[in-house]
Parts: sequence; C-alpha cells; structure tokens
Amino acid sequence: MNFEYSPEQQMLADSLRRLVSERWTQAQRRARQGGLDPAAWQALADLGITGLTIPAEYGGFGEPPDSLLPVHLELGRGLVDEPVIASSVIGAALLGACGADNTGDAGDGAHQHASAAAHNWLPRIASGQAIVTLAYQEPGRRYATEPRDCRLSGRGAAQVLNGSKHLVWHAAAAQAWLVSAMEAASGQPVLLIVPADAAGVTVNETATLDRSRCARIDFKQTPVPDSAVLARGDAARGALASALQWGVAALCAHAAGAMTRLLEITAEYLKTRRQFSQPLAAFQALQHRIAEMAVAREIGVSMAYVAVAALSEPDAHQRRRMIAAAKLEVARAGRLIGQYAIQLHGGIGMTDELEVGDYFKRLTAFDLLLGDSAEQLTVLTTQEQEQEA
Repeated sequence: MNFEYSPEQQMLADSLRRLVSERWTQAQRRARQGGLDPAAWQALADLGITGLTIPAEYGGFGEPPDSLLPVHLELGRGLVDEPVIASSVIGAALLGACGADNTGDAGDGAHQHASAAAHNWLPRIASGQAIVTLAYQEPGRRYATEPRDCRLSGRGAAQVLNGSKHLVWHAAAAQAWLVSAMEAASGQPVLLIVPADAAGVTVNETATLDRSRCARIDFKQTPVPDSAVLARGDAARGALASALQWGVAALCAHAAGAMTRLLEITAEYLKTRRQFSQPLAAFQALQHRIAEMAVAREIGVSMAYVAVAALSEPDAHQRRRMIAAAKLEVARAGRLIGQYAIQLHGGIGMTDELEVGDYFKRLTAFDLLLGDSAEQLTVLTTQEQEQEA
C-alpha cells in the first residue's frame, strides 16, 4: 500500500491545513458550538473539498477513494465539524449509488427518479450550496440498517411517510434528508429523498459529546411523491451499505488526523512542562507512554489507509470485513491516545481550558458513529461464520 501523497494530494493537504488553521481555531470552534458557519463552509467548497469525490458530470472533481485520506486527515487534525462527511461523502455516495445504472430495479421507475435526484442535488452538494444528510437510525434499534418503524404507505400522489429517525448527523443544517423507510405495500425497504421544508416534519436538534450537532426527525403524514423514491429492496440495501462504508472510511481518516494532532500536543507539553528542574519528557516512564501513543497512532493511520483501500475492493464480503476491522482498530488506537493524553497532562488535562479535552471527546464520539466497536466485532464474527459455512 502506497503511503506517499501524490504531488496534487500534497498541495491539497497543505492548502487545507492553512485554511483549517485560520478558520477552525479553538475559540472559533467553540463559538460555533457545532453549528454551520456559512463562510467557513463556502471556503471548504471553494477549495474543492465538498465536491472531491463527486463525478465530474455532476460538477465535482471525480477523485478516487484514496483522495479521502489527505483531506480527512487534515480535517481531523483541526477538529473540523462541518458536515463534510455527512453530506459530501455519505450523502453524495448514496445519491451516486442509487443513480448508478446497476440497481437492478430500474423497471419500477426508482432508477429514473434516482438519476434525476443525482442531477439535481449532486452539483449543489459539490458547490457547497446544499447539504444532504442520511437519516437511517431509528429510536431503540441502535445501528440496525433495515428500517422498521419509519413507514411509507399509500400509492402515487397519496403516499405518506410516518415515523421517526434519530441521531441524524447535521440534520438541522440540511436542505434535504436521505431517509430509509419500510414500504407498506411491498414490505421492502426504500430510500427516499425528503426536502427539509416538507409538510408534517418536526426537527429537534441537540448537541453531542464532541460539540457536533444531530437531531431527531419526526414524520407525521409527510407527503412523498413517486419522484422521491430512489431505490427499493436489495438496491436500497446495497446503496445504503455502500454509503455507510464511504462514511466509515472518511471517519477513520478524520480520527487518525485527530490522534496525530493530539500526540503532537501531548509531546510538546511534556517537553515544556518542568518538574524537579527538568522537563517531563526526561522521565523514562512518560517516554514509554509517548512511545505507546506513537505506536497506536501508526496503527490508526495504517488502518485508515486500509479503510480507504477497501472502497476499491471488488469482493463485498472482503470489503465489509476490511471496513469493520479498520474502524475497530482506529477506535482502539484513538481511545488509548485520548486517555493517555489526559493522564499525561495531569490535573490540567481534566479542565475545559485545553484543546486536549476537545480531541478526547472527538475520538470518543468516533467509536459511536456508524457502528461502535461491538457492532464491528459482530460484523467480523458474522463474516467468519459465513466463510466457515
């Protein structure tokens, strides 16, 4: 696996690091409290971040999956909390998967609708004019991807959506949501695109552990036209799985960037903080802790590369296994680095004064997003059982 950036990727990473250092200082991040800053968001769009992997025919740059690494490593270093992953990665990937001519359900009109939705929304996502996020989790069902309680009933112009989705990342900032639901008539899952201004919708936003924003969305007799149905049945399942895999890969790179910066902050603190007339970095026990953090950081970055490489893996079972293993190991590395960073800063590490706590919270929240460690272990165990069978 090639760990070296291409010249173009290096230029993009350098430009992004400069932008992040200007727009996402500790004071600026905390002032926004996870809310969308239109100027900062547009700055990311102007740099090409929001359209990075969107095909050129939709106004993006059509970069391959490995372009996620330099971008999200830098965004993670700066704890950028704008909805790049939620919209420009997950949302764009799902729209692209539904609109691709391989859904197998083109005969029911869903593919045509998905293609139209892709042409409508992807250019706007690429330019930063629109944010489209995924709503797939239902209350009380943890990470289940098969919809059950959110239901689409009726036919044609009389179709309505009822139910709830929760933990919808950046839902309040979005112009539309990609919603999974169970179609009452067929008993099959469907993927819908629902505008944020649709009738019968209630959005309750809340802050999360790491100062990001999520929301619960309640649908009550929300009208849904036929044109909003993007995929049905196995096509819907496949598109959702693909979008989540893209999201996990980008999240792994983001977490790897955060742990890299947290290690740098901690090492610098040990070099400058003095005890008994010498820097803390001179104590062998603390050197061992830093060495453990460095090893964990290398594992985290390496597994972020594995996650991104998995997006190009043609075998679906192997791809799923690689993604699950990567998220599991990145979460483990992030947990170790976050906890050691707090401990090595001593009492001040527990205060809200330092950025250390911000990075610790982001790395803790990473484990919970798109499937925690227990969920990833379940995936790996299931894959092994299937291979043995």
